[in-house]
Amino acid sequence: MAGCLRRALAGKSLRLLSQASFHSRGVLESPLNCSFSLKETRKSCITCEASLGVDRRAGSFLLWSSRSYGKGRKSRDEDDEGSVQVVPDIGPSVKSTATSMMDAAILALSKELAKLRTGRASPGILDHIMVDSNGGKVPLSRIAVVSVLDPKSLSVMPYDPDVLKSLESSIVSSPLGLNPMVDGQRLIVAIPPLTKENVQALCKVVTKSSEDVKQSIRRARQKALDSIKKASSTIPKDDVKRLEKEIEEITKKFIKSAEDLCKAKEKEITNS
Repeated sequence: MAGCLRRALAGKSLRLLSQASFHSRGVLESPLNCSFSLKETRKSCITCEASLGVDRRAGSFLLWSSRSYGKGRKSRDEDDEGSVQVVPDIGPSVKSTATSMMDAAILALSKELAKLRTGRASPGILDHIMVDSNGGKVPLSRIAVVSVLDPKSLSVMPYDPDVLKSLESSIVSSPLGLNPMVDGQRLIVAIPPLTKENVQALCKVVTKSSEDVKQSIRRARQKALDSIKKASSTIPKDDVKRLEKEIEEITKKFIKSAEDLCKAKEKEITNS
């Protein structure tokens, strides 16, 4: 063993021993000039390592580990760069919200149109009347059943006969111009024909209701378009255009529904 060490030290470099054992390319690099050939140096070091019990596989393992780590890290970086970011689909929620708002506008329009008196008997014309009951105001529809007797008269049957007088008073004081008559435990409400002036005034009310509901529908559309615009930076342009087109189609459908309701009401008024 001493002889091996002397041969290794004869090259004037103690580093030669460690570099030769861990060098992977077969080229011995040393800052010192070495008089030994690479072949002789390796032979001497191998003999020395065997005597000292040094495992040459340790250097190979370290070298392999460092290379594997570098390759693994590079692969992970490539995977991260090539990964596709999942973007949430806002379309269903935006369309659902817009549809709900437009539905509410159509429902409100239906209720408003039902309140308008025409020459024909309709239970809805009494829905908005408030009646004094138990010290408070309640809608007529909550305390009585309204039904159509014939095209020109209504029947109002209260759940509690004690409120019959309050019902009569509330109907008379309403702006509908109706004069109910007591018939046992119910009221008979005759629907007088409309005058020309009444028809014109009611048609104006219908037109205004139509414009109001259209504005509500358009506001719902604008809110939907604003939501799409806010999310436009995170979704493809094609999806943005598709969503905007779908919102426009939904808007047109609800506006047509509003127009159809108002036209039907105008026809009912003019033909009564």
